[in-house]
Amino acid sequence: MSAETDNYNGIQARCRHASRLPDYRTPFGARPSDSTVDLFFDAPDSALNITFCYTYGLYKFTYHEEPMYRLASSNRYRVTLRLPHEPSILFYWFRFNEGGNTWFYGAGWDTKDGEGCLYDCPPRVGADEDKYPYAFQITVYNKDFKTPDSMKGSMIYQIFPDRFARDRSFSFEKMTSASPRSERIYHEDWGEDVDIYGKPETGYLACDFYGGSLRGITEKLGYIKSLGIDIIYLNPIFEARSSHRYDTADYLCVDPILGGNAAFEELAAKAKEYGIRIILDGVFSHTGADSKYFNKFDRYDGTGAYKAFTDGSESKYRSWYNIFRDDKGSVCYDCWWGFPDLPNVNEDDLSYRNFVFGDGGVVDTWTSRGADGIRLDVSDELPDGFIRQMRSTIKDKTNGHGMLVGEVWEDASNKCSYGSYRDFMLGNTHDSVMGYTFRHVILDFLCGYISAEIADSRLEGFRERYPAEAYYCIMNLVSSHDVPRIMTMLGGAPDTDDREVQKKTAVSKQDYARCAALCRMAYAFQIAYVGASCIYYGDEILMQGYKDPFNRRTYPWNSITGVQRENLTYVRDISGLRRGNDCLRTGFYRTVFAQGDVLVFERYLSAGEDYFGKEGKGVSKIVFALNRSSSPVNIHLGEGVSGINAEIAESLPDALEGCIVNAVPGNDVNIRTDAYGVTFVIYNQ
Repeated sequence: MSAETDNYNGIQARCRHASRLPDYRTPFGARPSDSTVDLFFDAPDSALNITFCYTYGLYKFTYHEEPMYRLASSNRYRVTLRLPHEPSILFYWFRFNEGGNTWFYGAGWDTKDGEGCLYDCPPRVGADEDKYPYAFQITVYNKDFKTPDSMKGSMIYQIFPDRFARDRSFSFEKMTSASPRSERIYHEDWGEDVDIYGKPETGYLACDFYGGSLRGITEKLGYIKSLGIDIIYLNPIFEARSSHRYDTADYLCVDPILGGNAAFEELAAKAKEYGIRIILDGVFSHTGADSKYFNKFDRYDGTGAYKAFTDGSESKYRSWYNIFRDDKGSVCYDCWWGFPDLPNVNEDDLSYRNFVFGDGGVVDTWTSRGADGIRLDVSDELPDGFIRQMRSTIKDKTNGHGMLVGEVWEDASNKCSYGSYRDFMLGNTHDSVMGYTFRHVILDFLCGYISAEIADSRLEGFRERYPAEAYYCIMNLVSSHDVPRIMTMLGGAPDTDDREVQKKTAVSKQDYARCAALCRMAYAFQIAYVGASCIYYGDEILMQGYKDPFNRRTYPWNSITGVQRENLTYVRDISGLRRGNDCLRTGFYRTVFAQGDVLVFERYLSAGEDYFGKEGKGVSKIVFALNRSSSPVNIHLGEGVSGINAEIAESLPDALEGCIVNAVPGNDVNIRTDAYGVTFVIYNQ
């Protein structure tokens, strides 16, 4: 080891700031505007000029620094920071001189308790910069930020409408005649595999249909409710050419194959009888080329933007799109990721905004028909101003109860796109976002790529950076229409874009039991962790499927195996824990143990109240112990436990027998967790 390295390590060992510990930063986590935060830094004895450095803003940042004050008889320094009035992202670090050198102490990566690291240059935080060295972050959100209580800790069921269920009156002839197009393929057999070829004259267009419908969903509401579901999230239902319907043709009409507008109103009304709300998928960054707005193929009445450009006729949609001629005179237009079937919309166009947000517009129409919120497709490709207007409009139309969820795949608290940080977690745009970050951590842990320590550190990092109002609503998922199903991922799916290979990808017989057990662990994690738990239709019965379109296969209602039914029973029973105990919906969170293959955490009420100060029903605390290894483990939880009583034990579902620990009050609690297993400890006092 060189003298320089030895000197660095010596200084590193003598300074410390851990952003998740109250000894170093209090209060914890994201904070409301105009509030104060106390920050502490342990500096080396010989350090001079200890300085607190920070920069804050959103689209533009300003840099500041101020001296820190030494606490009596210690090497600890303190600064009390009054946070900005404007919602913003604040980055900070510490600077000091030692031995003739200037050092910077910023955030670490995957460190326990958010502990920092020593650097020889200041952190980089510019939107277009490589973010290394790292800075500590405080998300300063709008102090009036409030999300719907109905979404906090909710259970969500995501449905791809064409593939979930046909209704009892299904007619193949009616499906094929509902909205005929020559490029479409219709499956008479519900169990037939998805198309990957298309018609010879067109190639693959995702235009194959099975006839799943909104009335089919309505008829399955009892099944959906049996899973403990509070909210249904529907992939696009608006009229479109494709079966995925992200190529919107008519924002105000349900696709005829799905049953039309009347079928949606029937679904919304019946769902409310079950206590279920509905979120619709809204695609506003682009439309379909085959739509009443662009109308490239002249299939709709009226003049679309494409024809208005090519022949100079009038169209009220012309200003929505950027259409031009290239240097060869060919007609061109901006389109989503280069797909000509998806022309981009100018979201700042005022006529387009009026169409979406005005009286009788998209939001007004669907909230009046019974929708409770919108999931925004590709949020990071929409202007912040558009999303702010979307949220305020939804709130106005629903008396504040409507929900807005964004599709954001990365850390939404510091997401950068189009050369700027985005206003995603500051209380002005989304209520929350989809939990792809959660999925990434859980899969990495269950697949053995990261340890429990790293998984815990990453999850705690997100919990630290997201406002609690948003974090308790985050749509935590492990599968979706855009990613391979979790069962397939746990089986070691090959990394390939070859659809022929993807079609044949399935979990082997020898790995099936292990993957099924790990899927149950993932589901238990979803149920127990902070946020809204989102199940992608069919995951409850271990459906398999690689990338699109295989993750969008039909639900096999008439061919569910015994193992799948066992898993369905487990899902229903463990969902019951969440339904009956508010500590799992809106309770506090604490990591108890994280090491190697084992992660143990608890959700609890404090003096009978949840995180938001509301009285909570059910037990006071539930501890979850997850063991991803192939061997059982024994875990010691400590003394002074008030445990589950016999009456509660007798009422627990059969599927959870062997998972519940009957703790003896006042004694140590030692639990055994099986290989690939989950154990619960329920505290009744």
